[in-house]
Amino acid sequence: MNSNRFPDLAALLLRVALGVLYLAHSLQKIFVFTLPGTAQFFVSLGLPGWLGYLTALVELLGGIALLLGVQVRWVALVLLPFMLGAMSAHLHNGWGFASPNGGWEYPAFWAVTLVVQALLGGGVLAMSSVKAPRAAAV
Repeated sequence: MNSNRFPDLAALLLRVALGVLYLAHSLQKIFVFTLPGTAQFFVSLGLPGWLGYLTALVELLGGIALLLGVQVRWVALVLLPFMLGAMSAHLHNGWGFASPNGGWEYPAFWAVTLVVQALLGGGVLAMSSVKAPRAAAV
């Protein structure tokens, strides 16, 4: 295995892990907490309820885009402010995610992984990195 490919493989692994996690979190907001319940939670934090709907949608579309490898750098950057918002919602709970109501350690880690993904790009098997075959010179 060529060691120059390790960053591409690392980007793929990170991209798939983030995609799966974002899909799981968005589907939890949609099917477990429900969208109205998610909106109500956002209101309890002092945020507008519509932001709960938007967050669920962005997480869903972002997760799918990451899994497919579509515009990975941009998707990671779009998801970043939402994760920073989640982090700020947990700031008063303390550092550890095991703290009552969850601390800010977990969303902070997610934020860092999004920055790393934006820096690495999509890696191998990303749709954005697939290049059309070049025609042979005649």
